[in-house]
Amino acid sequence: MTALPPDLALGVDCSTQSTKVLVVEVPSGRAVAEASARHPATTPPVSEQHPDAWWGALCRALADVPVDVRRRVVALSVAGQQHGLVVRGADRQPLRPAVLWNDTTAAPTIAELVQELGAETWARATGSVPLAAFTIAKLAHLARHEPDVVGATRWIGLPHDDLTWRLTGHHVTDRGDASGTGWFDPVANEVRVDLLEAATGDGARLAACLPLVLAHTEPAGSLTAEAAEATGLPEGVRVAAGTGDNMAAALGLGLIDGDVVISLGTSGTAYARSSTPTHDASGAVAGFASADGAYLPLVCTLNATKVTDTVATWLATDATGLSEMALAARDDPGSVSLTPYFDGERTPNLPDAMGEFHGLTNETTREQIALAAHDGVLRGLLAGVDALAAAGANTAGRRYLVGGGARSHAYQQRAVDLGGQPIIVPEIDEAVAFGAARQAVQLVAD
Repeated sequence: MTALPPDLALGVDCSTQSTKVLVVEVPSGRAVAEASARHPATTPPVSEQHPDAWWGALCRALADVPVDVRRRVVALSVAGQQHGLVVRGADRQPLRPAVLWNDTTAAPTIAELVQELGAETWARATGSVPLAAFTIAKLAHLARHEPDVVGATRWIGLPHDDLTWRLTGHHVTDRGDASGTGWFDPVANEVRVDLLEAATGDGARLAACLPLVLAHTEPAGSLTAEAAEATGLPEGVRVAAGTGDNMAAALGLGLIDGDVVISLGTSGTAYARSSTPTHDASGAVAGFASADGAYLPLVCTLNATKVTDTVATWLATDATGLSEMALAARDDPGSVSLTPYFDGERTPNLPDAMGEFHGLTNETTREQIALAAHDGVLRGLLAGVDALAAAGANTAGRRYLVGGGARSHAYQQRAVDLGGQPIIVPEIDEAVAFGAARQAVQLVAD
């Protein structure tokens, strides 16, 4: 008798730039198919996308997965870009485009709120001192500048919440992604209505618009008939709680306490899995929750691979060419350095800053500029690792380099040179999608 093929699980990564899907076997996790579809480009300081763009990208990506593979999917999970704000009205239609994490227009508003309540109050309440990236900053900004929109709001969610709702009809989230809103206490696992009130003047009503926060082991629901028709997946597929992109990547890598990840994507992040929470009143370290019931203290920079991509364009090459040029200057770096704040910066909190080259001379070479571009990005993230340790996180474990930039030989080598210890570059290219797939596998593997 022919053995039945194994069941399959689907991981979704809805990032700033695209939606990626990864299909894996249950329970082995072996990848069997992947696909992606682009999102509309954004250019901070204003960075917005319509939620329909994410749904459309998910459907297009799944259309590129073979039909026989889609039919075998029994569980899925969505990981999404953190902090984005989606507001829907009573008819559940979006009231405006979603405001993304890298939109910095709310910087003055959140600075006033932090000053009013005190950084220590915010850190103790939510584990983080909110910056312009945080969802509460965006909601507060809308309350001041688009009060009619906030007044009509009956549904508030993050990007991953929005896709989970489109798939299941259930308005839910998880504590990992919720911990990046600025209104959720990841230790007490509760919404801080008082912070919503301070931010909007309408805290109790808006709290009722928020998703139910699920435990990491709780399912969000099952795929609806409408969603099944749109995606080509079977009706009734089990859907996990999902999580934020960094939390999913930690799942995908199988982090244990003390492990540190440096992630090089559009933004840069440095984070560690921790069994205990952090409360950094300086604002450098965000005290997020993990997607496995623990914590994920994290430092985020706005400027990572987009910086080296831009410099590559200036030097009439591509990312690979820039990497080769940088390595050629490793033994002769010259005096040039780069402060890479091309899109402003989140850590340190300088939303209006600009990038600057320093130490240029008539002898500076293209190769030295290429090296300075890579080093500028990495130095900011390595400073983030130091900040994690200063906040009380254990950073003595393994060190991983992930994200699109991790494929760069220059980023790999300079991470070792500047960081002073070995790095692990995982074989999996899509750690976020793989982590989401792992979460989905957990729904059905037992």
